[in-house]
Amino acid sequence: MTRGIFIVGNESALSRAIEAETLNRVEQFAAALIPNRFSEAQNLISTKISESESARLLCDWNPSSPISARTVVIAAENRLDHIDEAILVCSPPSIRSNPGELPLSAVEIMINDHIKGWFFLVKEITNVFKAKRRGTLALVYPDIASSVRDDAAEILGPSALASFRALTQGLLTAAYREPYITMGFSTSDAGNETAFAAFMFKALDDASEKSKGKMHKHGKFKFF
Repeated sequence: MTRGIFIVGNESALSRAIEAETLNRVEQFAAALIPNRFSEAQNLISTKISESESARLLCDWNPSSPISARTVVIAAENRLDHIDEAILVCSPPSIRSNPGELPLSAVEIMINDHIKGWFFLVKEITNVFKAKRRGTLALVYPDIASSVRDDAAEILGPSALASFRALTQGLLTAAYREPYITMGFSTSDAGNETAFAAFMFKALDDASEKSKGKMHKHGKFKFF
């Protein structure tokens, strides 16, 4: 039986590396993209890339809608026949702004697309896994502190990432009571996404009951 892999996230170096590693295991995978509503030009580029990627079975998703969360999971199941692994990749875009000049529209977009959406989606995916009493949920994010000092603060992206990190920790804590496997993955090695993707999939390939609730960290550790 072909392995059904469903990848969700925005276009980023991290998600691209994971998709490339996925193709070492399956010929096709389902994917749902967080729309890039911060830049229309970049959004058009992302759409063209997605349409040209024959291995990616793209499913439409509106992250701010709980109804869309349900329909996108159903669509992924229909495209794949079954979902064995759902890989959620949180890598929010960088939005720099002075606090007093922070665009209200950017706040609304970040909350709707990069915070609320994950909660809606996790609910639907875990309901599917619970009903089938099997499946693997992987929560993935970069754990890289910004070292750039600038007059314009990085407020929105780190806030969205902190929310996803807290969601991950909560799901890992509850993982032992569930019939499916939940695992967390983070990387602190910026620019080495390919190695991280291989590291992540090795853990997924070897996943078992003992893997429930485990957090896997990849990257260079700094000693002070």
